[in-house]
Amino acid sequence: MAQLVVGDLTVELDEDGFLEDYAVWTEDVAHALAATEDVEELTEDHWKMINYLRDYFEQFGVAPMVRKMVKDTGYDQKKIYELFPAGPGKGACKIAGLPKPTGCV
Repeated sequence: MAQLVVGDLTVELDEDGFLEDYAVWTEDVAHALAATEDVEELTEDHWKMINYLRDYFEQFGVAPMVRKMVKDTGYDQKKIYELFPAGPGKGACKIAGLPKPTGCV
C-alpha cells in the first residue's frame, strides 16, 4: 500500500492513489494530491469544485455524476477537464479525498 507524507502526517493511499480514509483529508493533503495529478496550483475554481464534491459526498455517500457536477457548479465539462486534466473522477475526486468512484477509473 502506498503512502503520502504531508508534513507530519502520513496518509495511506490505494493502488490508484486515492485516500484509503476520507476522514484524514485536509487542505494540505489536497495540495499534495494535486501535485500527483499535475495540478500545480489550486485556484478558487479548483476549491469550488473540491468543496462541492466533498459536500455532495458527505450528503449522499457517493461522488456525483458528471452531468450533476456540470449542473450544480456551472462549469461545463471542458472547464472541469481544464481544472483537473485527469478528469472529474480520477483527478477531482482524488484531490477532494473521495474514494475512487466505481466505473470511472
